[in-house]
Amino acid sequence: MSPLYRIPLGLLVMVIGYFMVAKSEKMFEWFGQNEFAEKYLGSGGSRFFYKLIGILVVFAGIFIATNVMSDILGGTAKVLTNT
Repeated sequence: MSPLYRIPLGLLVMVIGYFMVAKSEKMFEWFGQNEFAEKYLGSGGSRFFYKLIGILVVFAGIFIATNVMSDILGGTAKVLTNT
């Protein structure tokens, strides 16, 4: 992918992840309580879970902007097709 598309896309994904972390209460209002998170992360686990997902999205945006994501996906595809 061209850097002309890759870098703005990565920045957009990072901004989305940032807002997921900063506005976890709004995410909780939209999507509600996550039973898995409440069970394993304790009380307030859903908000913490939404923040963890947001942090993962930020890292995915960094990987997209720096072209690491294509290396990860290409390497994974190569391993899967060789077995």
